[in-house]
Amino acid sequence: MYKIVLHGIKNKYGFDELVKIFLHPDNFTIFYDEMEKRPEELPDSEYEHIIELTGKEKNDLKIMLYNSLSEITGIKHEWGILTGVRPVKLAGELIRKLGSNEAAKEKLTGYYLLSEEKADLIIDIYNYQQEILSKPPKDGIGMYIGIPFCPTRCLYCAFASNKAVPAEIERYLVALHKEIDAVSAMMNEKGIYPESIYIGGGTPTTLNAEQLDGLMKHVNEAFDVSKIREFTVEAGRPDTIDKDKLEVIRNNGGDRISINPQTMKNETLEIIGRSHKSEDIIKSFEEAHEVGIPCINADLIAGLQGEDENDFAASLLKMIELGANNITVHTLSVKKASRLIEEDKYFHFKQAEVVRKQLAVGRKILKEHGYRPYYLYRQKNMAGGLENTGYCKDDLLSPYNIRIMEEEQTIVALGAGGISKRYYPEENRLERVPNVTNYQIYIERLDEMIQRKEDNLF
Repeated sequence: MYKIVLHGIKNKYGFDELVKIFLHPDNFTIFYDEMEKRPEELPDSEYEHIIELTGKEKNDLKIMLYNSLSEITGIKHEWGILTGVRPVKLAGELIRKLGSNEAAKEKLTGYYLLSEEKADLIIDIYNYQQEILSKPPKDGIGMYIGIPFCPTRCLYCAFASNKAVPAEIERYLVALHKEIDAVSAMMNEKGIYPESIYIGGGTPTTLNAEQLDGLMKHVNEAFDVSKIREFTVEAGRPDTIDKDKLEVIRNNGGDRISINPQTMKNETLEIIGRSHKSEDIIKSFEEAHEVGIPCINADLIAGLQGEDENDFAASLLKMIELGANNITVHTLSVKKASRLIEEDKYFHFKQAEVVRKQLAVGRKILKEHGYRPYYLYRQKNMAGGLENTGYCKDDLLSPYNIRIMEEEQTIVALGAGGISKRYYPEENRLERVPNVTNYQIYIERLDEMIQRKEDNLF
């Protein structure tokens, strides 16, 4: 058991995630000066190691902690002291501040302790984004529309999604259409338009074709979509996709969908609670190509139960064969309220080396087939503290995904669980304007959600 005492901090945010890279979560306790509730403390003689550090700056303290744990465990972590979600954003800030890629890399490796590979990766992604995508337009926003329903709940998931009951979906859509009308009036009055629209969830294709058609038509009528650069529908689970829905998406201007196999191994699909088979994924791709969807993203997850790098490589090669323009490689992140964390609290901790091998083989295969990384982010409880990376081919990327990570554009989020963010360019900051997560409470308090946007977003 490790006792870690940190002086000079007010909370352990960021430190807890850093320590989990080196130590099993049951094998350490962090103490700091201003703790409201101090955990149980053993006599010093019962601790295997005691690490006591004092620092005036958070990052300086993280460096000392990283070096202490690295020396004890022999582990050198690729992301150094970084625990935040947006490392590409940091790379951009350093390039602008220090004036060159070389100076930024030196700071990333020397101060933040990143490996050369990760420093090169995020610098390359940032530069690619600058090359392909201009700054956000002054009056253009990113729009998210949430459909919080799924056919089943996956083993590792704890998102605010609900079983797709037809009557409840109808009730929800009535409220969502009302919010669309209210927000469009606010936006149109001020000349604001969506640069990108992303219909996500949940699983948006739990809607039937008629409901999906009604939603997309309403969006096209309510907002000025003449300058739109992306209209994504996260089709998601192949068992909810059919040709009628794909035609609805294409006929209403949808130019990008996400088909999310997670894996092409049927045994794994059954374990994680997916109700589709690999054959369904193939059919969904074929139908999407038939109706002329220009861009198809496929999500794969590294670190799924029972899979090694050969299984992951086989799934990845199949996505390439099926013609996915975008492939997003996710590292397994086990949510706190998921079924998997109830079954095995530290599954993601055990998977670190497996995931490293899978990500390495994935990078190699994708590079060989002409895919380039274009956005990257990290999450809590990721296996090995690693990353999610979006790859694209032929520069066919998602502006919405990049803007979300840049945090330099206002995001208008409609529906239950949507978190709008107003961007203040003069101060380079965002202010959150959330909708409630529970869809039933969203319906009941819809007028309040609309008023929040009027008061704080426009």
